[in-house]
Amino acid sequence: MIDVLLADDDPMVRFGLKMMLGGAPDLRVVAEAGDGAEAVELAGRHRPDVVLMDIRMPGTEGLTATETLRGKPSAPQVVVLTTFDADAHVLRALRAGAAGFLLKDTPPEELVVAIRHAAQGRPVLSPEVTRRLIARVAERGQDTEQAAARRRLDVLSDRERAIAAEIGAGRTNAEIAARHHLGLTTVKSHVSAILTKLDLNNRVQVALLAHEAERDLAR
Repeated sequence: MIDVLLADDDPMVRFGLKMMLGGAPDLRVVAEAGDGAEAVELAGRHRPDVVLMDIRMPGTEGLTATETLRGKPSAPQVVVLTTFDADAHVLRALRAGAAGFLLKDTPPEELVVAIRHAAQGRPVLSPEVTRRLIARVAERGQDTEQAAARRRLDVLSDRERAIAAEIGAGRTNAEIAARHHLGLTTVKSHVSAILTKLDLNNRVQVALLAHEAERDLAR
């Protein structure tokens, strides 16, 4: 059973989400929060596997709550709910360790699948969405951020850097394995090592960091 916490300031949105999830036999809504502070408090009490987090809420908004939750031991996976995509707020949430984001009009069956993926530690961003997000990072072109990204990537081996670049391109482990003539288990081991060395929570964060330092990775 996957325990889910809903965080949205609109009771009707929470009701709708609860109804959508109610038909899935392996999902259970354990708590509902109306703002970020309440989400953090209820998450500590109910220890959900996944938190569906609205970004814009009164009081403590969803981004701050996401950063707080992901900084805790045994942190729940956080999926950001939004009415827009490729927004700077979403990028901040992903950098804080959110598993991904969903638009509020996501069909029920896709929402259920996304929650299952998040509970397994898998990103809930399609490769296309990932590419749009990292393209937004590239558009900013801030030299200081690129330099900082390069310094962080210096801890990786050449092979790990190559795989980080593939993650930055939105490729799956299977695609990376095929392109580099590696076994899938080997790729998974490299990805785990990358996350550990860079002190990151998920491959979405790796993708963002890799794209910030793309010219460095390509050298």
